[in-house]
Amino acid sequence: MQRLDPWQGHCRLQFVQQGESTIHQGGCNAPFKLLRAENGENGRCEIPLLHTAGGLVGGDQLNISLDLEANSRSLITSVAAQKVYGSIGRSRLNPQGSWARQHVNCQLSNNSDLEWLPQELVVYANALYEQQLSVRLPEDASFLGAEIVRLGRTASGETLQRGRWRSSLSIQRLSANKSEPQCWELVDRLELGDSSLHDLHGLHHQPVFGTLVWAAPMPLQTPILNELVDAARGDREGLEGTMRCGGLQQGFVARYAGPSSRDARFWFSRIWRRTRLLRNLNEPNIPRVWPLQEKPLQEQPLQRSLFTANRAFKPTATH
Repeated sequence: MQRLDPWQGHCRLQFVQQGESTIHQGGCNAPFKLLRAENGENGRCEIPLLHTAGGLVGGDQLNISLDLEANSRSLITSVAAQKVYGSIGRSRLNPQGSWARQHVNCQLSNNSDLEWLPQELVVYANALYEQQLSVRLPEDASFLGAEIVRLGRTASGETLQRGRWRSSLSIQRLSANKSEPQCWELVDRLELGDSSLHDLHGLHHQPVFGTLVWAAPMPLQTPILNELVDAARGDREGLEGTMRCGGLQQGFVARYAGPSSRDARFWFSRIWRRTRLLRNLNEPNIPRVWPLQEKPLQEQPLQRSLFTANRAFKPTATH
């Protein structure tokens, strides 16, 4: 499936603190549409982003730019799962297919807090999809992102076949002293397709893959990081799949590979709650647009010890 005129979608949003809340400015063009923003916990601006075209085809290009001013807080999610349709072998003029691409650029200022939590991405058989997520933030800002991809419509017995999925994630820390070199919190490049879908050291026939990363706004002291890792491992109870996690220089990363996007979302949601607690913020509410019948946060009791005693990060009064 390939349109003659691919989409060139753009969305640019700026978030500014106003009183005790965060407001947004900017807008987007087709196929993007912004739904009504809500004032979430701790004055966070929560925006669901809708892709009105019903899915991506070869050649489509989406660009999202998010700028957070000092002390602002935002949560960006999507209204529904994003679909990427197959393009390999669908056109006589271009039988090798065309890549659909999405670029997301995030620029955070001092004491800002961004949560990037789109819903599941479904890559159909013979689809080509590449995503790039670039984050630049100072040492006292927080970025939490989680992405889940399903490779093929497995409920109908479909696999990715000749399709491919690429991901490039980079998180760069900006020093307050401009004479000092900037550092990379994480540079993560992945490609799934062909043998990597089946190899023992790849997905080993599992159709769902996910990554959660948290760039924390403060150094995580060793006891805090160890407890976060142990707690995240405990949060795997009752969930199916292979789940691994560990620390970054100033943050945390988790991986999921398994059969269930629901279980990946549950595990990531539980970790999300723990990062909120470490920032001395209210526990999150699951966005209203997520199609979850169960309640992953209410069904998992939270053990509080070092988390409630953490004093490494204290939000300013302006929050």
